[in-house]
Amino acid sequence: MSSKRKITVAYGDGIGPEIMKATLGILEAAGAAIETDVIEIGEQVYLKGISSGIEPTAWDSLRESKVFLKSPITTPQGGGFKSLNVTTRKTLGLYANVRPCKAFSPYIHTHFPETDMVIIRENEEDLYAGIEHRQTDDVYQCLKLISRPGSEKIIRYAFEYAKKYNRKKVTCMTKDNIMKLADGLFHKVFNEVAKEYPDIEADHKIIDIGTALIADKPEMFDVIVTLNLYGDIISDVAAQITGSVGLGGSSNVGEDVAMFEAIHGSAPDIAGKDIANPSGLLNGAIMMLVHIGQPEVAEKISNAWMKTLEDGIHTGDIYQEGVSSKLVGTQEFAQAVIERLGQKPENMTPAEFKKGDGADDNMGAIKLTERKPCKKELIGLDVFIDWKENDRDANVIGDKLRAVDADGLKMQLITNRGVKVYPDGMKETFCSDHWRVRFFNADQTVISHGQILEILKQVEALGFDFIKIENLYTFDGERGFSLAQGE
Repeated sequence: MSSKRKITVAYGDGIGPEIMKATLGILEAAGAAIETDVIEIGEQVYLKGISSGIEPTAWDSLRESKVFLKSPITTPQGGGFKSLNVTTRKTLGLYANVRPCKAFSPYIHTHFPETDMVIIRENEEDLYAGIEHRQTDDVYQCLKLISRPGSEKIIRYAFEYAKKYNRKKVTCMTKDNIMKLADGLFHKVFNEVAKEYPDIEADHKIIDIGTALIADKPEMFDVIVTLNLYGDIISDVAAQITGSVGLGGSSNVGEDVAMFEAIHGSAPDIAGKDIANPSGLLNGAIMMLVHIGQPEVAEKISNAWMKTLEDGIHTGDIYQEGVSSKLVGTQEFAQAVIERLGQKPENMTPAEFKKGDGADDNMGAIKLTERKPCKKELIGLDVFIDWKENDRDANVIGDKLRAVDADGLKMQLITNRGVKVYPDGMKETFCSDHWRVRFFNADQTVISHGQILEILKQVEALGFDFIKIENLYTFDGERGFSLAQGE
């Protein structure tokens, strides 16, 4: 029986094949005990008419190996093609995206030489659910879905990561001053979980000022945990200020499977030119080696890579006059790393990975807090209407809908793009063709589904095109919906 660990490998598109060749060459020279099973993903699969970008049989390899080393891929524009990265993360339950962002000054130019942060991004929810609809001639909708279990998993993972790797602080970033329910839930769960880790400092930043601080004072951050879209954006910002997005590797961790990759794209404009920096994928592979229980090989490669940087052997994206000693291409850079295996950097802190820093720790298996279900009560209804007549005058649509009454369930207000426009709207407010009509009983008591059906019948009878509804609930008496702006 082979003692080598089987991993699934995809060479990807654009620069993917070049940087994968370089990376696997370094792993082989360093003595990594791996056996590769190569699958095809990306552009060529999309062009076969497979909209997911991955052959159905390729999933079998991933289920068996449970470890995926993936080069960047190209998703064709238009045509309904779905992001394979998002599909893979969600299909395999890879809920935690981990992106270390560290400065390697002065060998890699940066204004922030003390930067050493890890961004831990929720990987399955948020706007990346990809649930979008065109609802009217004017308006498109994208649903932002945030769950308590999803939030708790990633937040607990962040604190466990900080505990394991001796990190001192975890910062949560949200926009809960605006999205008080969705982002508010994430912040609320963060506060709850933080209490269980009294030895780790916990704080919160609104995402806009948090991003600005990453760009201006990144040394103040240690571990950052955040929602999917925000994490995608700030990890690129953080990687860039440390010197180059091309250096960044990441892991995508689930309970059973993990995927490792560079954080950059397929860069088709430089494909085939042997000039791409393989460091991002190599750093992803180093994280993979730690994960599969080969930390000594990961340490050897990481130290050889840093020694290569110290010696000024640089690809074009990080080349600096006066610092770099030699401009090299993709494969020559890889060969330089191979030649330095067994050496350590002289000025940068050498890498140290301990036995036990790996899959045996089962980092992805997070136990969620047991909760008693809330008492859920239906108290109202939002009906969304497509209407553009009479110069989109809110008073016209509002006066017509006043007649709707389902056993006391009546219209209370109308909003347009979230702003109250009826009754007593402002004439300066611009209105699209997308209207939200909110119905309650006068005392906001519980309503029935029968009343909702009657409301819709009456709205249709008045000639209005209703395009969706949202039921309005309370949970243990707490409002489960936002108020309108101006309500």
